[in-house]
Amino acid sequence: MDALKLIAQSSMKAEVPAFEVGDTVKVHVLIKEGDRERIQVFEGTVIAKKHGGVAETFTVRRVAHGCGVERVFPLHSPHVDKVEVIRQGRVRRAKLYYLRDRVGKAAKVKSKVR
Repeated sequence: MDALKLIAQSSMKAEVPAFEVGDTVKVHVLIKEGDRERIQVFEGTVIAKKHGGVAETFTVRRVAHGCGVERVFPLHSPHVDKVEVIRQGRVRRAKLYYLRDRVGKAAKVKSKVR
């Protein structure tokens, strides 16, 4: 069992970005197209964070052309280049799945006052 823990510790990132559920983030993802690689940015609201350790994931939601798009990113994946926090949100829930049913201004998350 200790060997599994060592492998998991070695594959975790040293610098984990500090963001919470409700924050608006830009996720820079490494995309492979044939033999070429490029960085694609996915911007949206973090609606969930799951698990912990090496298997930790977070879900980002945005509305593109009137259609809701959600992507689940593994936090410690080598394909996730970096996560930038655009603005911090003030929420009272751990999961914001209720935003899926909201449209327009009702789907907004309040900003955190510093």
